[in-house]
Amino acid sequence: MQEQARTKFFVSYCIFISSKTIWVSVMRIYLIHAVMAAMGPVQQEIHRAWPEAEAFNLLDDSLEVDRTDPQSNTSERIQALAHYAIQQGASGILFTCSAFGEAVEKAASATDIPVLKPNEAMFHQAIEQGGRVAMVATFEPAIAGMEREFLEIKQRQDSDAVLAIFCVPEARQALQSGDQERHDQLVAEKISDLVGFDAIMLAHFSTSSAKNKAQGVTDSLVLTSPGAAVAMLKRQVLKNRPYDPVQLSS
Repeated sequence: MQEQARTKFFVSYCIFISSKTIWVSVMRIYLIHAVMAAMGPVQQEIHRAWPEAEAFNLLDDSLEVDRTDPQSNTSERIQALAHYAIQQGASGILFTCSAFGEAVEKAASATDIPVLKPNEAMFHQAIEQGGRVAMVATFEPAIAGMEREFLEIKQRQDSDAVLAIFCVPEARQALQSGDQERHDQLVAEKISDLVGFDAIMLAHFSTSSAKNKAQGVTDSLVLTSPGAAVAMLKRQVLKNRPYDPVQLSS
């Protein structure tokens, strides 16, 4: 029974075939980050919504700094991180930095396992909601790619959603200096000025910490990336992953 308990801790789903054999699917999920602030929110969501998955972190915090340098090959580095995760037996990969959408798409096209951009699940939620949607960002270089991705999903879904984008760079600066409370307050202050929106998206994984403050100053639905992304990745991994037989002792 101890062996069985240990096995069930590391599996996402199991089916008993006989008293000594089960079919299991071991889930190794790789979370790839460009900023440390994104790690906490997604780890918390994994533990809450998918505790049976094994989650591992890959961090290269020079990516954000190097993004504007054409000689830094950030796209190739993003793809190399995904390739490394696949070599380690990843069942699924979630990128948490919103500034590298095109590079993540290239990484996803090179493998059969689910590879998600950080915001696509949240964008689907907002577009299904429809109406006027605001996106509050703190990192301006990420905005153009995120807007493109949102509009592409909107077109595919033939939605009436209308997107308005706002940026609070001072909040990013506060977060980089280690002042998360100030970051959250600045994001909430911006949201308190927004009226007439059906949904408000917090653009980055790192801004999800402001959700409670943000929801407290608006009647609009406040959406964050970690919850939606983990739920989508879980669905895709469970659909994609085969089951393997494991022998149990009597």
